[in-house]
Amino acid sequence: MKVDIFDFELDKNLIASHPAEPRDSCRLLDLSEEGVIKDRIFTELPDLLEEGDCLVFNDTKVIPAKLYGRHGEAEVQVTLYRPEDGIRWHAFVKNAKRLKPNDVITFYTAGISVAQSDFKALVVEKNGEEGMLLQFACEPSELGHLLEKYGSMPLPPYIKREKPLASGEDGTWDKYNDKENYQTIYARHEGAVAAPTAGLHFTQRILDALDKKGVKRVFLTLHVGAGTFLPVKVEDTKDHKMHAEYGIITPDACETINAAKKAGKRIIAVGTTSLRLLESAADNQGIVRPFADDTSIFITPGYKFKILDMLITNFHLPKSTLFMLVCAVAGTERMKEAYNHAMEQKYHFYSYGDSSILKCVNKI
Repeated sequence: MKVDIFDFELDKNLIASHPAEPRDSCRLLDLSEEGVIKDRIFTELPDLLEEGDCLVFNDTKVIPAKLYGRHGEAEVQVTLYRPEDGIRWHAFVKNAKRLKPNDVITFYTAGISVAQSDFKALVVEKNGEEGMLLQFACEPSELGHLLEKYGSMPLPPYIKREKPLASGEDGTWDKYNDKENYQTIYARHEGAVAAPTAGLHFTQRILDALDKKGVKRVFLTLHVGAGTFLPVKVEDTKDHKMHAEYGIITPDACETINAAKKAGKRIIAVGTTSLRLLESAADNQGIVRPFADDTSIFITPGYKFKILDMLITNFHLPKSTLFMLVCAVAGTERMKEAYNHAMEQKYHFYSYGDSSILKCVNKI
């Protein structure tokens, strides 16, 4: 399938650089009825759901995996994307050509200069498009604290933030409050280096309204990797390789989902990450099995969904694997029409943007 099928022009002014305030005041494009497009506010979501419906959330927690560092005179930007063990991580590195194996990177922040830093990493190996393997100069038990101290949230590249000075003299770190904003309120299990952004719109009042409505809530965990930001560089989807991400679905979660499905209730994935893990764990009879493994499932139009009934998701990049996925859910022409409508109505796009709810029309 040609990647160009999934291209569209987007006004850069529609890319959100910060979330709605409050979170649940964002807009919601309603595609829950075939052939109909409705403009709503996210607080209306509970009105679209029914008692017994099952919402499936991804409770992964984003770590501050973006680091600024220096080796000699070379400035580098590191984004961790997969752990090898307690102190070694695979990372994408900007300005990687200035580094070689056995070089040491010293990290800094807006308040901690290179000279003051106590956080370093060794370049173990370079792996081309796979980035680098880095080994941090600390005990495994100390790494989380050091990332909190030196790291920032690994926002996608289309959200611009100022780079700190290596001198450590440029004021407030995280003035946009990304460490709070780029995290769902139910985040629990650390390990993601990108947020499951469809969940960013949920507030406690939305969860309370869903509980009052009798909507079931289930949590699974998929540790989203930085590969989600990578562009599709091939011309045909069959040549694209997805990065693997680790996911867990517990037996209790499976029991709740399967019981809802058996009762004729709808399974609604909150985000593409929840959807990808559900489909990875479901069999052809629509039964979800316990899961604890990597998944690199790549869903494009023509895929028949085994468990999904509806999807809540943000608006995605042109020619991205995520836009291909939503086209698989609701139909390519339907999604192109919906995106044109969203652009005409000035919806906000991407990670901090507005939301949509889609009906799945391609099921087994």
